Amino acid sequence: MKTHLPKVNLDQRKWHVIDADGAVLGRLAVQVADILRGKNKPVYTAHLDAGDFVIVVNAEKVKVTGKKEKAKEYMSYSGWKGGEKYRTVEQVREDKPEFLIMHAVKGMIPKNRLGRVLLTKLKVFKGPKHDHDAQNPSELKASN
Repeated sequence: MKTHLPKVNLDQRKWHVIDADGAVLGRLAVQVADILRGKNKPVYTAHLDAGDFVIVVNAEKVKVTGKKEKAKEYMSYSGWKGGEKYRTVEQVREDKPEFLIMHAVKGMIPKNRLGRVLLTKLKVFKGPKHDHDAQNPSELKASN
C-alpha cells in the first residue's frame, strides 16, 4: 500500500483574526499554533505546511494567570560577560506586548525549517487595528 500524501493548495489559505482581549496567553497560543500548523483541517500532515494565516489584535490585553505577571521572567543575552537581562511579563507588556504572544506561539511549533516558515504566517498587533483588511480575514473567538 502507498501512503496518501494530500495536496496542499497554497491559493486556498484563509486569514483569521483573533482578539486577544481577555484571553489567557497559553490557551490563545495553543489555538494560534494549531491554526498555523493546519491541525484543524482534515488534510493535516506533520511535515507539510497546510495551515492558515493568523492575525492577533489587542496583544497588550492578553491575560496571564496566577502570579505570572510579576514572577515569570524572560531572559535575553547580549553575548558579552554580564550581558544577561531578565524582564518580567509586566515590563515586556509595557514595551513590546507583541513579544508575549510571539514567544508563546514560537515555543509550540516545531524547531526546524518548517517552524520558521510557520511563524512568518503569524501577525501580531498591539491595538485593535491591523494592516490586512484586503485579505478579508474571518473572525475567530479566542478560547478561554
